[in-house]
Amino acid sequence: MASRKIIIDTDPGQDDAFAILFALGSPKELDVVGITTVGGNVPLALTAKNALKVVELAGRPDVPVYAGCPAPMVRKLITAEYVHGETGLDGADLPEPVTPLQTEHAVNYLTRAIMDAPEGDLTVCTLGPMTNLAMAMTMEPRIVPRIREVVLMGGGFFEGGNATPAAEFNIFVDPHAAHKVFHSGVPVTMAPIDCTYSAQMTPEWLDQLRATGSRAAIEAANMADFFRQYGSHKFPTAARPIHDACVTGYLLAPKIYEQRQCNVTVDIVSPETIGMTVVDWWHVTGRPKNCNVLRRIEPAPFFELMLERIGSLP
Repeated sequence: MASRKIIIDTDPGQDDAFAILFALGSPKELDVVGITTVGGNVPLALTAKNALKVVELAGRPDVPVYAGCPAPMVRKLITAEYVHGETGLDGADLPEPVTPLQTEHAVNYLTRAIMDAPEGDLTVCTLGPMTNLAMAMTMEPRIVPRIREVVLMGGGFFEGGNATPAAEFNIFVDPHAAHKVFHSGVPVTMAPIDCTYSAQMTPEWLDQLRATGSRAAIEAANMADFFRQYGSHKFPTAARPIHDACVTGYLLAPKIYEQRQCNVTVDIVSPETIGMTVVDWWHVTGRPKNCNVLRRIEPAPFFELMLERIGSLP
């Protein structure tokens, strides 16, 4: 079977790096045709540089990287250096990239790539704020029915939020972009924090990752150790969620996820709950089901697969 063609839209971020490495280590199943970056975990100049560092770490400098929107559609950019460090990839020792950024803007690239590909050929995976994709949908609405699926890490419901009591960070940063995508009619699969909190990497698993001897795996484990320092007040053990990698895991092994078709809306109005994803889990509204919501993951096969794939990189 031919590999699934994906574009990864991202704001690296250590967990974004894991998601990208996981995908690049799975070439039989996933063909990463391009990476687009957005302001999010850190500002755009750093997310673009970090994406280049990650493709070079994976030995895949042939994967083109495009810089996109530096700020959300309406609001001012909120970043998360308090989680990811000043660079966004703190913990790893990665050289300055030698691979150049593409000159085309990420929104133009997304539009062109989707329009040029056969209908239903491309999946867009968003690992950060959804600004680039929403802007592309606004600029060229004809891309919407041509997208096979949008698979995103973002949102929350049963677990509340992690940026505010109600909102998860990726959606909170650009709720208007998320609103645009969720209501576009494109098939959407969402990995919210309800799912990602069930995918917690342990120190023992990170030791296994290092033991593969792969430089990519060793640096990934190093950045994960930095990433694990955040959130100790929330999680009772030394294990921590590896959020964005759940998107790659879904593309590779959807059967290890508990999932349900639901209606999902995004609050773009209330000062208290802006960015909240309201998931109609029990279908009480009767509104159309516009999202495949991933509730939980089976951690053992997920981490076994990620160990194998990242460990296979140089």
